[in-house]
Amino acid sequence: MHDPSPRPRAFRPLGPLRGTALVPGDKSISHRALILAGLATGRSRIGGLSEGRDVLATAAGMRAFGARIGREGDSLTVDGLGGALLQPRAALAMGNSGTSARLLMGLAATRNLTATFTGDASLSRRPMSRIIAPLRRLGADISAAPGGLLPLTVRGLLPAAPLLHPMEVASAQVKSALLLAGLNTPGITRIFEPVPTRDHSERMLGAFGAELEVEEAADGRILCLRGEGALRAQTLSVPGDPSAAAFLLVAALIVPGSEILIQGVGINPTRTGLFEVLREMGADLRLSNQRTECGEPVADIAACHSHLRGVDVPPELAPSMIDEYPIFFIAAAFARGTSRTSGLSELRVKESDRLATMARGFAALGMAVEETVDGLAITGTGGEPLPGGTEPIDPQMDHRIAMSFAVAGLHCRAPLTIADMSPAGTSFPRFAETLEGLAA
Repeated sequence: MHDPSPRPRAFRPLGPLRGTALVPGDKSISHRALILAGLATGRSRIGGLSEGRDVLATAAGMRAFGARIGREGDSLTVDGLGGALLQPRAALAMGNSGTSARLLMGLAATRNLTATFTGDASLSRRPMSRIIAPLRRLGADISAAPGGLLPLTVRGLLPAAPLLHPMEVASAQVKSALLLAGLNTPGITRIFEPVPTRDHSERMLGAFGAELEVEEAADGRILCLRGEGALRAQTLSVPGDPSAAAFLLVAALIVPGSEILIQGVGINPTRTGLFEVLREMGADLRLSNQRTECGEPVADIAACHSHLRGVDVPPELAPSMIDEYPIFFIAAAFARGTSRTSGLSELRVKESDRLATMARGFAALGMAVEETVDGLAITGTGGEPLPGGTEPIDPQMDHRIAMSFAVAGLHCRAPLTIADMSPAGTSFPRFAETLEGLAA
């Protein structure tokens, strides 16, 4: 069980970062691989799976539904249920994982069972209405805490009727939950997506044998999933998480003399918005050894210290870099000029209010930052180190905030203390050790 006690840690300049590193398996893909393997017939083997706390919450949820999950060497094995989920004996504890909660809610919505979902203090403040509303349209009976919050209970409807779901919010989690619900719905479930979001679910469903077609429309695209099909067990290798790689890459870009290589990182085009923006800022980022793994494009990524310049990030890039904005803000803090972002109201309802939390951290460091309703404007140092030496920065239980300011501490005049680094275990359990290894 995760120890909730805060774990403060100081970060200071370690010298140039050099060498080769690996990052944890892609968190988004890991969630989906576990769920579909648990639904499939036969034994799946999954290598490279993220072992962060969020993915462990999904594994615990699938065990509660009856899947048998074990280990063979470096791979996880999943003996699937052939689609026949069992009634959970207790509430499903989702920890701090919104992905686990929302995807498993979709899974339960079209099954003959009742599932209760709970979360930690942070997750229990995050809105679930965006997934409750479409699942209720399917016929699922959902009761939630006031405000559409956890804890909540899903009483599934079987059989559910196939519907056309217009996506009102650009959310890969909501889309994926509806696809999982559609797997057990007769006929064809259609999802209209006006703004493309990360497509890991579509790729993974295809790998497991689901009948899924994408129809292009003038104002978006329609996903068409035929329900009640059989999924087949697979052997998969999960690519490295580009969101985790982003912290190491930005660290190399801002610390003088650095040059690193991260191997086996996913470069799915729905996830590479940050890399595009960093290149526009003048970042020296290079891809090599491009290949396909787990149905996903993968490459090794090299990064060298670079003189960055401020940019305006258009809001339409948000879906392809929504999780990477905190570390982008750190890159902007060391750029020449001002970087501006907008269209980021989604960041207000992540593990923390990421706009407010980042703005408070920068203000404590004496930086020029302007917080708007849906973005930040950050005037950077032009590559000069930040002062550091402030009161500990509180990441508000948010793993990406903690790791972002830790990276900033590598180029400060005085140590920068993070009040609690334990949230990093959500997605990158050995984050600090990996940084220190590159500086050794």
